[in-house]
Amino acid sequence: MAGSGSHLAVFAPVGGAGRVEAVVRRLADAIALGLLADGEQLPSEAELAARLGVSTVTLREALMALRQRGLVETRRGRGGGSFVRTPEEPPELGRRLRAFAADELRDLGDHYAAIAGAAARLAALRALPGDLTPLWRTLDDLAAARSPAALRRLDGRFHVEVAAASRSARLTQEEIRLQADIGPLLWLPCDEPGGHDVATAQHRAIAGAVADGDPDKARDLAERHVLDAVERLVELRLRLSGP
Repeated sequence: MAGSGSHLAVFAPVGGAGRVEAVVRRLADAIALGLLADGEQLPSEAELAARLGVSTVTLREALMALRQRGLVETRRGRGGGSFVRTPEEPPELGRRLRAFAADELRDLGDHYAAIAGAAARLAALRALPGDLTPLWRTLDDLAAARSPAALRRLDGRFHVEVAAASRSARLTQEEIRLQADIGPLLWLPCDEPGGHDVATAQHRAIAGAVADGDPDKARDLAERHVLDAVERLVELRLRLSGP
């Protein structure tokens, strides 16, 4: 996937204060979503620092923090470098879900639907054929995936690839942030019988609208997909509350 739009967004310059934390967040989110694959070698320290727009000292601090979290492994000697380590499934998703009130989930959903809709609309307007290749690949991976963790990760990656096809680095980075924050929760109801079949059909419809260059349809489908997922999540949250 090197050179894909999502990779370009992951390695785009970070801005503002707290750059160590910003680099850690950017790379950790990308690893959690599978945008950086397990075992993938990161660029050299000098190249990665230059691409992220930070000093090598800042980058080394960020890599140290990622190593402490078990997300990066550094190997010395010939063939050495920094390599991605995919984390285990986030624990206690049910407990995380119970921490949200239904109104909070709906508010998050409104925000996320706006981002997803804008990204899909711009993707339909701007995407070149090559921009759609990662999208189709992710759909194929979704069809072949079996574990709930892999399915949820690929659900999130699909939306990041749509945003990447919009050719907006800021939208893509916001999509990555949202998926890392709430993606594992948002797609949790898809684990229920038939849930992934519905989501997959919606994904293919969104990808088709983007490929057809239909911005209004792409936006509407993406927004409806997210809002449907949020409503299923709210229903699950209420069931977890008990009688």
